[in-house]
Amino acid sequence: MRTILKTTAILAMALALVGCKHKERGALLPNVSGKAGEIVVVIDKDNWEGNIGTELREILAVDCPYLAQREPLFTLANVPPGSFNNMFKMHRNILILNINPQNQKEAMLYKRDQWARPQSLAQINAFTEEGALAVLAEAKEQLPEFFEQAERDRIIANSILYEELTLRDPVEKLTGGILHFPSGYKLRKATDDFVWIADEKQYTNQTVLVYRYPVPDEAPFDVENIIAKRNEIMQANVPGMFDGTFMTTSTAVQPETRSLKYHGLDFMETRGFWEVQGDFMGGPFVSHSFYSPDGKDIIVLEAFVYAPKYDKRQYLRQVESILYSFEWKNNEK
Repeated sequence: MRTILKTTAILAMALALVGCKHKERGALLPNVSGKAGEIVVVIDKDNWEGNIGTELREILAVDCPYLAQREPLFTLANVPPGSFNNMFKMHRNILILNINPQNQKEAMLYKRDQWARPQSLAQINAFTEEGALAVLAEAKEQLPEFFEQAERDRIIANSILYEELTLRDPVEKLTGGILHFPSGYKLRKATDDFVWIADEKQYTNQTVLVYRYPVPDEAPFDVENIIAKRNEIMQANVPGMFDGTFMTTSTAVQPETRSLKYHGLDFMETRGFWEVQGDFMGGPFVSHSFYSPDGKDIIVLEAFVYAPKYDKRQYLRQVESILYSFEWKNNEK
């Protein structure tokens, strides 16, 4: 028993030292460069123009869901291996193709803060082109989520660094949890069951709505019930610019839902388009619906964007990340 305890203590000390060294190394790394939503793909010309490049584009540059204009999920920038110098190694998101018969195994490797911070690196290790395609096929869902989460984490970190702390209170009163809003966001409306917080500029509007309602008798997370309740609450709380106008859900494209879990919170994600009844305004929205701690209510965190003059991918990613910053107050670190 003493031997086991001694071994365990030594292992714990070793892991602590590794963790400290990683933190020390991270503190010395330069900050990342590159545009948000961009991935540097280190791959030779033949593979970039061949089957592997085609597969990468179908996985990472597919159209962003529920945007009015076609925008890729990520912008891919091809860099041949011979040109992958220190400048490109500072990029925020990097994907490297490594085809080599000497590789130990065929797999997708994920790394953080390899040459800069906060950096995300994915590497395809394969023996052959066919092996690389097989690795990609297996990682087609995990790979985009890896880079999506990296972008999300950067936005959340920035929100916390420049947080508008006065906006915590209305959200906490309604939900029992908090959201991290960066400076620029302001409270528009707060009631016992509805909060409206927005960053409104001349040509853009990024908004978060927080609301709650009693759990319906049947199928509370069916898309029809979620949208019906959304429309009811929008009509009552989000008026348009003119009398008699109000926000609702567009019926031109059917909203979609999917069940997700993030940081221990189970929720139903809903994506769709909003519009103003009686006006020509509209744009994308995404919401997270979940049970209140006592199980009596449904809490909804919703983000929407209005940016008629601009591409909307990054605006939506920014405001959607605020939803992912939610944490119950007693879990706050």
